[in-house]
Amino acid sequence: MYNLEEFKLKALEELEKIKNLKDLSEFKTKYLGKKGIITEMIKNLKTLALEERKVFGAKLNEIKEFLEEKIERKKEELLDLEGDFYDISLLGYKREFGNIHPITRVFNEIVDIFLSMGFSIEDGPEIEEDWYNFTALNIPKYHPARDMQDTFYLENNKLLRTHTSPIQIRTMERKNPPIRIIAPGRVFRRDELDATHSPVFHQLEGLYVDKNVSLSDLKGTIQIFIHKLFSKDIEIKFRPSYFPFTEPSLEVLIYKDNKWLEILGAGMVHPNVLKNCNINPEIYSGFAFGLGIERIAMIKYNINDIRLFYENDIKFLKQIKGG
Repeated sequence: MYNLEEFKLKALEELEKIKNLKDLSEFKTKYLGKKGIITEMIKNLKTLALEERKVFGAKLNEIKEFLEEKIERKKEELLDLEGDFYDISLLGYKREFGNIHPITRVFNEIVDIFLSMGFSIEDGPEIEEDWYNFTALNIPKYHPARDMQDTFYLENNKLLRTHTSPIQIRTMERKNPPIRIIAPGRVFRRDELDATHSPVFHQLEGLYVDKNVSLSDLKGTIQIFIHKLFSKDIEIKFRPSYFPFTEPSLEVLIYKDNKWLEILGAGMVHPNVLKNCNINPEIYSGFAFGLGIERIAMIKYNINDIRLFYENDIKFLKQIKGG
């Protein structure tokens, strides 16, 4: 693993030498892109011991936010220099800096919490196969649970994933227990855009598989997560539910603003799901959970219309700056 302070200084020196917007764009892709250096370093955290992962994970996110801010300021400087003519008679104006979008802010906060708890990040394709999106998750063809989520079907038996659960299946096929992962990403459902629904939104799911994993492990993990995300004093309630890929299944609610609000779904991984991934349910057990990032952000910032996140209204974004 890099010496992160040296890495930060080296990146900053490289940034300061940039003289045009093209080089700045390449610098941003090099460090912050989907296959950028920092992105790969975050993915490689899973190779570290738990305590090292906590330290390096927090430091990497700090460096990421630092570089994002420096890049934006550098961009503004270069744009100013590109003009060939300056009218010194014009009145000055206050230049405002951008801010991290609330969805990104909440996303990063949630990921940081689970990284600190020993989870690692896994990724997967947005265009999926029926097996990974439905069948392997104990949702066979004609199962009534498929009616719960309208799906965007593509050619050649492909579809846009309706949840990030396929990442769990792909991980269990590829790795042996113990497995402790989170699977964040965009998902797609044929919902009409209204105050509480969007055809494209962000989800994060978690999975833990090992010997002797119990329901109390699941409840303890969820409680720690919610207390870190909101507050240690917030009330939490678990109530029975149904999901085809977990048994038993739970809905998790928090008491906020004088009412109970559903915040995520969870449960013990169904034995059929483990069998589909060649994991013996007589030896191993596990739990899984899933939450919507927009849903969490709406609760956290007291927002009643999901569309506000996508309209790029500066006045709205300023109101929840720093949340």
